[in-house]
Amino acid sequence: MTAVEHGVAGMIHARLGECSPAERRVARVVLAAYPAAALETVAVLAERAGVSGPTVLRFVNRLGFGGYPEFQKALRDELAERDTSPLAAYTAEPPAASGGALERARRVLPQAVEATLAELPEAEVEAAVRLLADPQLRVTGHGGRFSMLLAHYLVMHLVQVRGNSRLLPAGQVERAGLLAELGRRDLLVLFDYRRYEQPTLLLAQAAKEHEAKIILFTDRWLSPVAGVADVVLPSRVDSPSAYDSFVPTVAVLETLIDGVIARLGPAAGDRLTSIEAAAQRYGLLE
Repeated sequence: MTAVEHGVAGMIHARLGECSPAERRVARVVLAAYPAAALETVAVLAERAGVSGPTVLRFVNRLGFGGYPEFQKALRDELAERDTSPLAAYTAEPPAASGGALERARRVLPQAVEATLAELPEAEVEAAVRLLADPQLRVTGHGGRFSMLLAHYLVMHLVQVRGNSRLLPAGQVERAGLLAELGRRDLLVLFDYRRYEQPTLLLAQAAKEHEAKIILFTDRWLSPVAGVADVVLPSRVDSPSAYDSFVPTVAVLETLIDGVIARLGPAAGDRLTSIEAAAQRYGLLE
């Protein structure tokens, strides 16, 4: 695993279980204010984590870096990559004038899906399925400018197989009302990808203050929301175009939907039967 492939935050999440308690304190401080906290000096980061300078250096070495300067260089390189816009990607590598689109898709997309599924920690997937299938939790989905489509896709499935699921309302009054009611029986499912959106982070922080659970779908560089999320599911965004691809994320969603249906068992079938009967009764299938 390298910083180029997974981002420094991804490396931290992957090796968290190997860290000592003191090193985990460093990891939590870094993730809670990522990446700014890690761009501080060793002394400042150690003070914020309540550990010694050598502990910070051991933590950096555990991630596979030769030293603190190498660790910070990887972060600076990552910052440049995670802030890439469609315009910047287009300028760096303009698309071919004609033809080749199918060939590029065949080359890029299957590899991105395969890498995403291979790199997902099984424990995180199982934790996400467990939360999504918990009938005691009320699910609220929310995404960004483009990723809202992913939130809608997931919520539509959850409405059918388990119920008690909705999107975060767009209206200010309705949204404020929902946020005022958040509590430990709420599960917030957030989608946040590079050029991360500050309102999504503020929403996650507010939810955490109210003891709600949070599942985060993000890219390999990890949204700042990863610092407060209970489950983090990163995906590759490799694309044949100037836009990041959500195809790998859809593959993750399909995986979770399958897991949720399996975990719900007969309850999912009963729910689907009720949905079908209601749709036919009210002429919603015509």
